[in-house]
Amino acid sequence: MRSAEVVRETKETNIRIVFNPDLRGEISIDTGVAFFDHMLNSFARHGGFSLTVLAKGDLEVDPHHTIEDVGIVLGSAIKQAVGDGRGIRRFAHAIIPMDESRATVALDVGGRGYLVMDGAFTGIVTGGIPNDLFEHFLYSLCINAGITTHVIFSGVNDHHKCEAIFKAFGVALGEALSLVPGRDDVPSTKGTL
Repeated sequence: MRSAEVVRETKETNIRIVFNPDLRGEISIDTGVAFFDHMLNSFARHGGFSLTVLAKGDLEVDPHHTIEDVGIVLGSAIKQAVGDGRGIRRFAHAIIPMDESRATVALDVGGRGYLVMDGAFTGIVTGGIPNDLFEHFLYSLCINAGITTHVIFSGVNDHHKCEAIFKAFGVALGEALSLVPGRDDVPSTKGTL
């Protein structure tokens, strides 16, 4: 069973993440930022994997360091769990509606981190989080995990947009990390991710 635990301590944050793409439903999220916890819970639940996130950060400053560093550590845990990528599906996509909002996520767990986001939030802050931090979180995750991700989103309500993005990312990631029956090679013409 693939699993990874990564711990990162800095002067700004103390983070422990356990990620397991093969074990469904063991989810425990506590970052001190309630809306972010809600998004990470949706991400894991709809992705079909187990996720523990324990984060203590300098929230008295603002949520930036905590959210950025969770992205870094979660990306590192995903990369560690993937290993050489032997047998994974690698590519996946998901389109998730939430009321008037919709998010499309297409990704490649191919070893190269990149993020493209196409969409706009209506306001400046959602759930106490500056809206630019959602893209920064995904960027930090993708760069550290080695995942190329394209996100397209639209809608009116920023809560719905965020939730659709996190759900779509979870669904696509769960599919991309799934093991293909009978496949034991690395899914790359180069022989390595």
